[in-house]
Amino acid sequence: MTTSPQTSAPAEAPSRSRIAVASLVGTAIEFYDFYIYGTAAALVLNTAFFPGMDPVAGSLAAFSTFAVAFVSRPLGSAVFGHWGDRIGRKSMLVVSLLVMGLSTVLIGLLPGYAAIGVAAPVLLVLLRFTQGIGLGGEWGGAALLATEHAPPGKRGLYAMFPQLGPSVGFIGANGLFLVLGETLSDAQFDSWGWRLPFVASLLLVIVGLYVRLKISETPVFQQAMDQRRIARVPFAGLMRHQWRRVLLGAGAMTIAYTLFYTATTYCLAYGTDTLEISRTTMLALTMIGVLFMAAGTVASSMVSDRLGRRRTLITGTVVAIAWGLVMFPLMETRSVFLVGLALAGALGLMGLVFGPMGAYLPELFRTEYRYSGASVAYSLGGVLGGAVPPLVATSMQASGLGVMAVGGYVSAMAVLSLLCLLALPETGRQDLVHQ
Repeated sequence: MTTSPQTSAPAEAPSRSRIAVASLVGTAIEFYDFYIYGTAAALVLNTAFFPGMDPVAGSLAAFSTFAVAFVSRPLGSAVFGHWGDRIGRKSMLVVSLLVMGLSTVLIGLLPGYAAIGVAAPVLLVLLRFTQGIGLGGEWGGAALLATEHAPPGKRGLYAMFPQLGPSVGFIGANGLFLVLGETLSDAQFDSWGWRLPFVASLLLVIVGLYVRLKISETPVFQQAMDQRRIARVPFAGLMRHQWRRVLLGAGAMTIAYTLFYTATTYCLAYGTDTLEISRTTMLALTMIGVLFMAAGTVASSMVSDRLGRRRTLITGTVVAIAWGLVMFPLMETRSVFLVGLALAGALGLMGLVFGPMGAYLPELFRTEYRYSGASVAYSLGGVLGGAVPPLVATSMQASGLGVMAVGGYVSAMAVLSLLCLLALPETGRQDLVHQ
């Protein structure tokens, strides 16, 4: 069933640069917020909020709070997707940015266990939960902002910009941690230095809001409003008509998350704690790897406009199956060069399978359900591919299975994504307006 919201006068079409900045800046800020938590979880949160545990148990507790945001992301996707499909993409992008950004700042100001006892980890989990809700609404809106403004034949190119947000956000987050690690003593970093990137997020949110408020509503959604094609309950319609694509899209996304969070969050902890590589070296190697991720994102996004989304994604996923078996033998050499190669290969492949998803997931769904469908599929993929790998990898290490089993897990997730992609159609040539 549809409603007939009041139409508005058409706005002047924004330039490509404005669309690029508006879609990139939000995801960069959101992922900056998300990644500083992942880095802090690997480096310091176990001692700040879970003292008294042995190192492995403390890491599991810290990574569990990291996973909370992935669990809340589908809820955020459903909520923001509902209103994004009801009243528009732009307004939800503003709200999601505020929810995520303010939660991040409050985490940076939260007293540790030594100051307020058990209330510290409880509040940490609550703030992490709201952080995930904000991110659950962010990506879908940014991807739709790009794809629904894109001219025919260039949706992959336009959708490249929100997909570059993770690379930009990660470099900003890890770069700041790298500077702090070089300028502060270990005691200063563990006491208060790790909080600075969280508080600095406030400045980034202000910049993001300024850009987002100046962008217009997407022409595809505006036309749907003019034609009175707005669903009363988008999520219900999505589950009734396109639930299969939600699940398959989530499965297709899984390998991108698995590669990224295994190569960053888990390998950062493994490299520093087990391989005894310095924290500064591991952060630097990871940042180099993220440059490969950015390059892979740009290349695959542009290629997908010519070869098709599905073919490009299948190629990257097949290579990821093999790389899962190669990655940890390289890590185990303890050679800085080979450890860097392991990370660069995993993150470069992540870019290859992540880039086209900015256009592919929105293209899978009808306009009436597009925000909900793309966001929920993306977030559900994050539960399996983002929340689970650090926990599974740490548990495998603790149980004696070893890191080679972790590589097998990465390959298994790639097989899952491949099977889902094989069950999905090609979408690159379809018309979003009349879908």
